[in-house]
Amino acid sequence: MINQANTTAAPELAKTNMLRWANLAFMLYLLLVSVSMVGSGFKLATGDQAKALFEFASHPIAGLMIGLVATALTQSSSTVSSIIVALVAGGLPVQIAIPMVMGANIGTTMTSTLVSLGHVRCNTEFKRAFASATIHDIFNLLAVVIFLPLEIMFGIMDKISHWLVSPFMSTGDLSMKGLNFIGPLTKPVVSAIQSPLESMGNVTGGLILIALGIFTIISAITVMGKLMKKLMVGRARDILKGAIGRGPMHGIASGTAVTILVQSSSTTTSLIVPLVGSGVLKVREVYPFTVGANIGTCITALLAATAVSGEFAVFALQIALVHLVFNVLATLVIFMVPVLREIPVKGADYIAELAVKNKLMVAVYLLSIFVLLPGIILALTA
Repeated sequence: MINQANTTAAPELAKTNMLRWANLAFMLYLLLVSVSMVGSGFKLATGDQAKALFEFASHPIAGLMIGLVATALTQSSSTVSSIIVALVAGGLPVQIAIPMVMGANIGTTMTSTLVSLGHVRCNTEFKRAFASATIHDIFNLLAVVIFLPLEIMFGIMDKISHWLVSPFMSTGDLSMKGLNFIGPLTKPVVSAIQSPLESMGNVTGGLILIALGIFTIISAITVMGKLMKKLMVGRARDILKGAIGRGPMHGIASGTAVTILVQSSSTTTSLIVPLVGSGVLKVREVYPFTVGANIGTCITALLAATAVSGEFAVFALQIALVHLVFNVLATLVIFMVPVLREIPVKGADYIAELAVKNKLMVAVYLLSIFVLLPGIILALTA
C-alpha cells in the first residue's frame, strides 16, 4: 500500500513542480515587463523635466535614506533595486541612484531582526538569534560607512561600473547592442498598456504606468519568492548544512548560491536565525553566509536590466552592476582587513547583550535605524 501511494504521489509531485516552474517563468516575464513599464512611465510623465524632478534626491545621504526606507517598507532589496533600475531607464542619473542602491542593502536586513523576536522568551536563545540577525545590519552599515564617502569623493562605483558597461556602448548612441534580447519580448505588451493611457495626458498616463509597473514588480517578486521557496528551500537547506563552518570563502559562496536559488536575501538570512537561536550554529559561523546573501540578491536587478531598451538602457545595466560591485568590494575589503572583519561580530554581540538586559532596546534599535535616522536626515537635506 505504501509503495502504491508513493508511485501515485511521484507523478503528482512532478506535475505540480512543472506547473510551479511554468508559473515562475511567467512571473519572471512579468517582472521584465513591469520594469520596462516604470521606465516608460517615467519618460512619459517627466519629459524634459526629469532633472528637476530628481533634484530632491541629489544629496547622496538623502538618496541613501530613500533606498533604506523603501526597502524597509517593501522588505525586499530585489524589489527596490529593480525599481531603481527602471527609474534609471527612465532618466534618473546613475550618480543619484548609487546611494539609493547602498541604502537598499541596509533596509533589507530588518526581516531577520524581526524573525529573531521569536526567541524572545529565552534570554540565551534570544541573545544568539538577535546577534545573528544584527550582524547583517552592522556589516551593511559598515560597508556604507566605508564606500559612500569614497563614492562622493572619487566616484569609485560609478567609474568601475562605467568601465564594465563600456563594451556595450556604441559610438552613435547608448543602446545595449546585441545584449538587449529581452526588449523585443516586452515592448509589445508595454506599448499596448501605454497607448490608451497616453490619451489621459502625458503626466497622468505616465504616473499611472509607473504605479502599475511598481505594483507588478512587487507582486511578481513576491510570487517568485514563494514559488522559489517551495521549489528550492529543501535544496537551499542542504547547501546551508554543508556550507556552514567550512571557512569564510565557502560560506560566502554558499550564501550567494542559496540566495540566487530562493531569490531573496531576507529569506536566506531568516533561515539561519532560528538555527543560531537554538544553538545548532554559531554567530561567527553564519557571518560569511549572510554576507554572501548580499551578493546573491543582485541577480534580480541584473535580470531586470535586460528588459530595458532605448537611450538609457546601458545606464540601467550600469546601476544593476553597481549593486553587484558594491557588495563584492565590501565583502573583499571587510574580510581582508582583520580589524574591519571583527566589527560586525563584536557589534552584534554588544547590541544583543543590551537587548537581553532590556527588551525595549529592540524597539529603540529598529526605530532608530529604520525610522528616526532616515526621517531626520531626509528632513535636514530636503
